[in-house]
Amino acid sequence: MAKPIQIVSTKILHPLLKQELVKIGLEVIEADFIKTENKYFKLENLNESLIFTSQNAVHSVLSHPEAQKLKAKNVFCVGLKTKALLTDNGFNVMAYTGYAADLAEIIALIYNKESYTFFSGNLRRDTLPEALQEAGIQFNEIQVYDTSLTPQKIKTQADALLFFSPSGVKSYLKENKINKEICFCIGETTAEALHKITKNIIIANQPTVEDVIEDVLNEYK
Repeated sequence: MAKPIQIVSTKILHPLLKQELVKIGLEVIEADFIKTENKYFKLENLNESLIFTSQNAVHSVLSHPEAQKLKAKNVFCVGLKTKALLTDNGFNVMAYTGYAADLAEIIALIYNKESYTFFSGNLRRDTLPEALQEAGIQFNEIQVYDTSLTPQKIKTQADALLFFSPSGVKSYLKENKINKEICFCIGETTAEALHKITKNIIIANQPTVEDVIEDVLNEYK
């Protein structure tokens, strides 16, 4: 009997998504290689518009006792799910994109007269703030959550690895090596973290967990 294909996911998957993989005979090993926690912050020195690049930032801001007053401001964000979370909670999303670089470009081209407050995490990439600074956009930044790496050793020899953030890649590599495994990545920035290690990378068409799973299904069905 042939050995089943083994997939390692660097985050715990929604049970329905995991079920889709198991249904086609894949063995799934999953663990959270990063941990995020809300942190204390003050809602002060806020600019005209708000920027969110993750759902984690939205959740943290929503937990603030004064979050209601933010809903009068225009919001710009990265990610369809981030947009949905904001909209469902009464925020007015002016524009959203799949990547931070694209959002910075839209702001610089169309909304460059406004000032912004960027709600971020401690391990955020420099892409957005550097692009805004370069374009002369007025902005400030409030850190609203912390991300920490939670590396662990995977003892099984996997056939494929699922990555959902550059931090997840960094955490995985602290205890594990990548050899011939196919690396499925949620987006370009996650894939960039792997470029010096492997060329065996498949990048999701849209930066969502569902699209990563779809790529895995297409590869192994």
